[in-house]
Amino acid sequence: MKTASPKAFTLVELLVVIAIIGMLVGLLLPAVQQAREAARVMQCGNHLKQLGLAALNHESANKFLPSGGWLFTVDGDPDMGFGPKQPGSWQYNLLPFLEANALWQLGMDGNQKEDQAIKDANETRSKMSLPLFNCPSRRAAVPYYSVGGSGVNSSTYLNSMAVKGDYAGCTGTQWLYTTSVNSYNDGLALSPASLGYKSDQSGVAFVASKVTMGEIRDGTSNTFLCGEKYLRADKYTPSSSSDSYGGGDDRCLWNGFDNDTLRRAGQSYRCFQDRLGVDYDYLFGSCHAGSLGMTMADGSSHRVSYSIDPEIWQNLANRADGNAATLPQ
Repeated sequence: MKTASPKAFTLVELLVVIAIIGMLVGLLLPAVQQAREAARVMQCGNHLKQLGLAALNHESANKFLPSGGWLFTVDGDPDMGFGPKQPGSWQYNLLPFLEANALWQLGMDGNQKEDQAIKDANETRSKMSLPLFNCPSRRAAVPYYSVGGSGVNSSTYLNSMAVKGDYAGCTGTQWLYTTSVNSYNDGLALSPASLGYKSDQSGVAFVASKVTMGEIRDGTSNTFLCGEKYLRADKYTPSSSSDSYGGGDDRCLWNGFDNDTLRRAGQSYRCFQDRLGVDYDYLFGSCHAGSLGMTMADGSSHRVSYSIDPEIWQNLANRADGNAATLPQ
């Protein structure tokens, strides 16, 4: 009497099953990657929202928005307080309102001097940041190769490494710039008017700025506060300090006025998605496809298309040009 042999997969059938599984995985991976990127875009927008709320809390406490600082040769100094007297960056001014007062206070000793104590403090601070200053699709909040240091109140950054940021305040369509700040006296003497300040071409932060809500005459919901800054896609994590520029990304997050911490917008200063090998030094932009994140002076955060009308883009950058514009829906 014959017994039935157990059924089994043939080699051909097994190969067909493996091929089908491979095809299904190939179809699934792009969907998973898209879902992850969508989550990162949402997290990036949340970062911008937190920066906007911190700026509004700064305004509530001080009656003006965070200042843009002096120049990249000067780091933050807690003894200089807030406003035009503060040499540090727009981002440095936000720290006490981001539950990071201890980081802001490093070096506080009551001396308003560019002495060794503040240099040592800034050496320490140059290696410390918060995750919300970086886009999750680009890089983590850790030190990267950079240029700078050896300035007025900063030591040479150890191993040429310092923290960097992926967001910038909006300085309008003009670029007020001082070529030299070699001491605190130089910084305290800075005057936006002497640098050619024009209210109808200015945003919310610039050299030694002190912008009040009342000066945003086009409306806080119609004026950019901050946004994602353009970076070279191949320079997010540079391999050396000499290779660190990447579209205005070579200096510490806590340095004063520079294109590392502030950007401009206008018909001649469009926004772009990050590109390989292309430096757009002063522009806003993003690594995300289709749009970048921007926060308005009322604290609201939005996605803005790279193809936004250039005139609307410019009008939203200037706080008091009389050309009030609204973001396209």
